Amino acid sequence: MKKGINYYQIGENIEQYLLIKSAKKGIASNGKPFLTLQMSDQTGEIEAKLWGVSPEDQEVFVSSVIVHVHGEVQEFRGARQLKIKAIRPTTGMDHVKTSDFLPSAPLDPQEMIEKVTQYIFEMKNPKIQRITRHLFKKHQKAFAEAPAATKNHHEYVSGLAYHVVTMLDLANSIAQLYPTLDKDLLYAGVILHDLGKVRELSGPLDSQYTLEGKLIGHISIIVNEIDETAKELEIDGDEITVLQHLVLSHHGKGEWGSPKPPLIREAEILHMIDNFDAKMFMMDRALDRVMPGEFSERVYAMDNRSFYKPKFHKVPFDM
Repeated sequence: MKKGINYYQIGENIEQYLLIKSAKKGIASNGKPFLTLQMSDQTGEIEAKLWGVSPEDQEVFVSSVIVHVHGEVQEFRGARQLKIKAIRPTTGMDHVKTSDFLPSAPLDPQEMIEKVTQYIFEMKNPKIQRITRHLFKKHQKAFAEAPAATKNHHEYVSGLAYHVVTMLDLANSIAQLYPTLDKDLLYAGVILHDLGKVRELSGPLDSQYTLEGKLIGHISIIVNEIDETAKELEIDGDEITVLQHLVLSHHGKGEWGSPKPPLIREAEILHMIDNFDAKMFMMDRALDRVMPGEFSERVYAMDNRSFYKPKFHKVPFDM
């Protein structure tokens, strides 16, 4: 099996096909134009610099284009960066397609949809169940493909679904240990907390914030939809306000993006397992290509820490 981009070490040469996820134009200190390319295959991503580009290059090497690249993996400010020595766009003779180069969740999207549906089916509170089922069915298609973010965690095809399914299993395990928790409320909070991201983000390929995402955000989007759904289904009661609170507070603090701090047990647990799953993803990704006995690159979203892989841990894939 050909080694994926995520497993190349500093100093190694690379010659293979990669997808340009995004391309940004810049001007170097010598006044010459260059491109910053975010390139990917199914194992991960790497930033690359293409120096001294022509106007034609800037039109050819753009987002969503598959290219054949020859270069060297170097270190820049503590992270890997690909120095491009040769690059060309692919043609029909190369027999490659975009889906071959997009990182995606390790579970089948339909399998994850069925699992979320089963959790909704098990809810006992009819008001919570009806609101959650209505919103999930409304956004099910986009939910199955959407990333959970543009960076930091689960930023790949079906990343949102995988994030939610993992959190649901965590919530289920925690609820077994602490029977005072309302499982219906906790499950609904998990399913709804990031559902607004199907409107906040543009999609799995070169995911960007939409205008609605920039001006309103996923928290406000789904809080409004909960209210609209309750009116449409003619549901009233404390459940509506409490569901909205779970969404509003799931980031935990105002400086982290939450309009309200968690003031209900289930809201506090929702925040914790959301944070837990995101951080596990970031640590796993950082350590995935690290040899035992070495430290990872710094993880900016985790206080810029570098994580150590103990010598007795297993060696990453195809190192």
